[in-house]
Amino acid sequence: MKERIDYEKMQSFTLNNIPDLDVCVLGALELFSSTKLPKIEIPYKKPLVVGSGNAEATGRILFEDKDAVFASESNFEEKLKSIKSIDGVVLISASGGKHAPIIAETSRKFRKRVTLITNNKNALAKEYSDRVFVFPKQREPYTYNTSTYMGMILGKTHENPDKIYNFIKLRIDKIKLPNLGRYDKYYLIVPPKFSGIIRMLNVKFIELFGRKVARDVETSEYVKHATTVVPSNELFISFGEENKTWGDKKSRLHIPLPKNADYATMMAISYYMIGKIQKLHTPYFKKNISNYTKNVSKIFEQEIKPIVE
Repeated sequence: MKERIDYEKMQSFTLNNIPDLDVCVLGALELFSSTKLPKIEIPYKKPLVVGSGNAEATGRILFEDKDAVFASESNFEEKLKSIKSIDGVVLISASGGKHAPIIAETSRKFRKRVTLITNNKNALAKEYSDRVFVFPKQREPYTYNTSTYMGMILGKTHENPDKIYNFIKLRIDKIKLPNLGRYDKYYLIVPPKFSGIIRMLNVKFIELFGRKVARDVETSEYVKHATTVVPSNELFISFGEENKTWGDKKSRLHIPLPKNADYATMMAISYYMIGKIQKLHTPYFKKNISNYTKNVSKIFEQEIKPIVE
């Protein structure tokens, strides 16, 4: 990867020309192609892994092979009360703000050590953390959280960002796509081994489209369980495994994955395709993100900006 064209776009955009998610993915891969990532070392035998939104989903991916307990901002305290074998808390938060300092401080009251994994060296939760891992990120619109969590996942899987980038450019970009804007309903089908990505893709659709665009995301195994009883004019997008069963043949799109792909590749390619969908719909996110951050700043009593530097 010789140039960092999309990364530079991410570093210079304004509220008047917010890039779509596909550009953000390429920028993140350009960043990680030349950036060293921290090595996460967790000393706990049975950690409670906590995060909000896609941070929670990222935590499940990072620690899916560990004897860990998973929680969100809604139920972490109940887990601390009821599971006595928890010997430490791993808090995942790109900003280290909003609910993160509350979670960290509360964990301390339960006499638990706290490890913070974040992208913000000045995270508010840092005050209540025993150890902090700060991952690099690019400048992004609020909630995109592409380089943030992708970097953490790459830190675990050690996939090659250059290979992911080249696969997108040489394989994905060569696919003749249907008119993605013709649909307002999408069914994303992922391989069972990537079940952990389902929450991330659902959240991304919610953030970008709210309830304006419908979506479902399931594995190729779960799709068999009465998820298509009611037919609809929706586009079925299958990743890795070609869908030869579900939906009208004219409404199926197959997106290949590289051999031996891991979670960072799955995240990059699926986010890239969501970005392609975003381009052909009303820019709901771009029209509303500024007002949203003003309102949510009041709720959290913290300044939340529409562009995260």
